[in-house]
This record gives sequence, structure tokens and C-alpha cells, in this order.
Amino acid sequence: MKADQRPWRSVLYIPGSKERALEKAKTLPVDAIIFDLEDAVAAVEKPAARHTLAQTLGAGGYGPRAQLVRINGLETEWGRDDLGAIAAAAPQAVLLPKVNSAADVANVAARLEARAETADTAIWAMMETPEGILNAAEIARAPRMAGFVMGTNDLAKELGCRFRADRLPLMQALQTCLLAARAAGIVCVDGVYNAFKDDEGLRVECAQGRDLGMDGKTLIHPAQVGVANEVFAPTPEEIDLAERQIAAFEAAEREGQGVAVVDGRIVENLHIVTARATLAKAARIAELEG
Repeated sequence: MKADQRPWRSVLYIPGSKERALEKAKTLPVDAIIFDLEDAVAAVEKPAARHTLAQTLGAGGYGPRAQLVRINGLETEWGRDDLGAIAAAAPQAVLLPKVNSAADVANVAARLEARAETADTAIWAMMETPEGILNAAEIARAPRMAGFVMGTNDLAKELGCRFRADRLPLMQALQTCLLAARAAGIVCVDGVYNAFKDDEGLRVECAQGRDLGMDGKTLIHPAQVGVANEVFAPTPEEIDLAERQIAAFEAAEREGQGVAVVDGRIVENLHIVTARATLAKAARIAELEG
């Protein structure tokens, strides 16, 4: 598992302007929430939305769900006011849109460091521009950086590529960001699936992201949560295999052997690292859901 050793299977966007949605989110079985002040909020609603969200976060009630606030970019007329209003609520993390370089992150980090309330606030980056993808490695190591969110819709627009079920036009960008995140030890969650009523299509794309190594998926509708939670969680078969691999390897070590065999396959120490991570993730999910 990555970063703070918690699961990030389902990361749901919630508009910061919708009080009803903000309240409902307290009951949803999501691993994380992105409270959105950017794309999901109309320009005329942005001042009221930041005020509503600051009060909501200050009141709490979201339990173990990780909480990220996506502000507007500091280059916009709303970004600095967003950051100032939200900082007072001491958010767990601020999500920056359209990050192009480590300097973008450092600028926000400096503003957070200037306030006592945000001493522990992390920074996440939306990876959704060509320049940002090319600078992924340096962004991943920027101050306070804790995670990447793939902004596949904006990235596809910038690239001028076509939307395909296999996401082949986006694959280099997805893997580049994933490599950078893993090298820096931070989280990387996949982009959204737009057809929120298409459960089978969502399942396929979640499985693709999981197989690539993504920690989870960003979601645009509560109806998508169940599929993401299921796909990004260890299966009973994976848990059983992990337990048997660990048992077999420990038995082999007691006999002075460096490898074991499970189901006709060699099991070495690297497999045990993965097996222990699988069991740790399953245990953390059980804890959150309990």
C-alpha cells in the first residue's frame, strides 16, 4: 500500500455548492471525497460555495473518509480566496487543478506554511495538462505532495485525442504519472468514467486501472462507488493466496530455504512483500467498513 497505508478505492467528487450532496456524502461508503470548488461550481456560485464548504468542513462528520478540497487555480480570480477560506477549516489536503510544474505546488505549499491551521495539510495535484505530464517526476517530489489525480477528460481535450474504450491514446500519460508517483512514494488515482449509468463499462475501466497499478478511481456519481470499491479491493482468492504464500515461505525459511512453491509457482521474498501488502489493505478496508 502507498502513502499513509489507507485504501483509495473510491474517490468521489462532490460539488462544494450543494449542501444536500455535502450532507449525503457523510453516509456514502467511499474511501475519499474531493470537495470541488472548481469545475463543479458555476462562476457566480463560487464565493458562496467556498463559504458553505468551509463551514461544512469545520463542522466535521465525515468519519474515516479522506477529505480533499479542489480549489480553483491561483491564476484565476477565485483561487486565492478559495485557499484562504478553506485554510481556516484545516483541510486534510488541497487538490490543485492543472498543475504544470513543481513551482505551482511550491507556491501553494508556502501559503499553507504561513498559517498555523494548515501545518498538516497535504497537497495533491490534478495531472491533466501535457506540461504537467512531462514534469510528473518533479511534481511528485514537490513540497507537501501526497497524491496525483488523473484528469483524463481535460488531458484528452488538450491532446486532441479520441475517447476509446481501451484508453490507448492516454496510456503513456497514465503510466508516466504512475511511475512518478511510485518513485516518490505517493498515491495515484485514476480519472473518471463519464457514463455513470454504465456499470459494466465502469467495471472494465476500473479493472484496467487496477491492473496498471492505480490506487483507486475518481468518481462522478454515488452510483459508481460500489463497483470501484469492489474492483480495487483484494478478492477472497487473492487474500487466500497471500496467506498461503506467507505460510509456505515462512515454513521454507525455517528449513533454511530461500524460496517456496505455492500452486506450482515459485514464491520469493518479493512475492511476500506483495502478499503482506494485500493482507494489510484487506484489513484496512475491513476496519473502514466496520
